[in-house]
Amino acid sequence: MENHTTVYEFVLAGFSDSSNLQIPLFTFFLAIYVITLIANLGMILLIKIDPQLHTPMYFFLSNLSFVDFCYSTVVTPKMLTDFFVKRKTISLTQCAVQMWFFIFFLTAECFLLAAMAYDRYVAISNPLLYTAIMSQKVCSQLVALPYLVGLLNATTHTSLYFQLTFCKNNIINHFFCDIPAVIALSCSDTRLHKRLLFGLSCSFGIVNIAIIIVSYVYILTAILRIHSSGGRHKAFSTCSTHLTVVTIFYGTLFFTYVRPASSSSTQEDKMVSMLYTVLIPMLNPLIYSLRNKEVKDAVRRVLRGKSLL
Repeated sequence: MENHTTVYEFVLAGFSDSSNLQIPLFTFFLAIYVITLIANLGMILLIKIDPQLHTPMYFFLSNLSFVDFCYSTVVTPKMLTDFFVKRKTISLTQCAVQMWFFIFFLTAECFLLAAMAYDRYVAISNPLLYTAIMSQKVCSQLVALPYLVGLLNATTHTSLYFQLTFCKNNIINHFFCDIPAVIALSCSDTRLHKRLLFGLSCSFGIVNIAIIIVSYVYILTAILRIHSSGGRHKAFSTCSTHLTVVTIFYGTLFFTYVRPASSSSTQEDKMVSMLYTVLIPMLNPLIYSLRNKEVKDAVRRVLRGKSLL
């Protein structure tokens, strides 16, 4: 079979061609990335060194911080370096690798948030049996599943999309190798690929959101049975943090991958992608730390040196 692929590298359009905006944008995104690194790695370290955070909830949270750190790192460093190069090139192989890791960690986060919802359901609905139900083995399995699904999803998408033929136009109108932006460059028939993207995105979204909704229906029922106002407030506080993260994350993903292609615009896609690739990985650990008394207490203990053995 003749190989019609004539494109061996892509050019990332980035955010703006205006030279006046390069330094302000670089400074803005660099600051966000530094906060993302400190917040997520700090959360992982805090959970590791503070014995009072060695619970299933914080085991899941440490994995969420790891995933946030990773998928932000897949995108942001390349975006930062591109502010200072005239031609923002990325090879076909590098683009495929970036897409694979991005899909892997993004999918893992979707299923990890669902596992965290189930964890909150068990903790509030069955507090006396919580540690027995959420054993170390069960927690490990609930964390391994998101990574496994992420592996399968990333391999499926990347292998299919990079079998497409890319001709002449090699400018990706985005700041990273996002799926819709790469598919748009192909001169092959991409209808099947677009249906696959839409179908898998809908399927994963429906499954995870169904788990989250069902978990919170049971959680709400259990909270309403709690007689003390203090107990209800603590339960609501724990759940509201997770719900905030879920709402922001899934809202941006559905806006990008599930809405009809005809209703999208390039600038909207870039702005929404910036939310879940750059801002959300920074916001998640901040939301969990600022709205979580146990985390704030752990920070105080570490600063006082009381949690270090």
